[in-house]
Amino acid sequence: MITARDVMHAKAQCISEEQTLMEAAKMMAKMGVGALPICGSDQKLKGIITDRDIVIECIAKGKDPATMKAIDLGGHLHCVRADDTMEMVLKKMKDHQIRRIPVIDNEKLVGMISEADLAAGHMMGKGLTDQMIVEFMDGVYAKR
Repeated sequence: MITARDVMHAKAQCISEEQTLMEAAKMMAKMGVGALPICGSDQKLKGIITDRDIVIECIAKGKDPATMKAIDLGGHLHCVRADDTMEMVLKKMKDHQIRRIPVIDNEKLVGMISEADLAAGHMMGKGLTDQMIVEFMDGVYAKR
């Protein structure tokens, strides 16, 4: 049985809930990612912020990314547990039409799963079938 831990990118970095959106954007640029998990001082996952969130919810609304905090855009959080099956992970991603999902263990971030991780898992023969990938794509993109 393939689990989230088998596919996730384990070197995910958090942004602190108190850091600004400007800091988040700079971290994303430096790391070459489009999303960052938001963690509290207790290292527990508090939310996730995307590059799109920064543009749509901050800049386009005339707010200042140098003063707005990451947690202000945290929103509703969807995550999976490290021992969840990939069927469960893909279902959650499809049901909520999300392309990236944090992976937790004991309420702490241990990784992220993105579309790139799914593709890599498929290419590396980690148990992600063509059918699973097609159903994920249909569920996330065809419903728009």
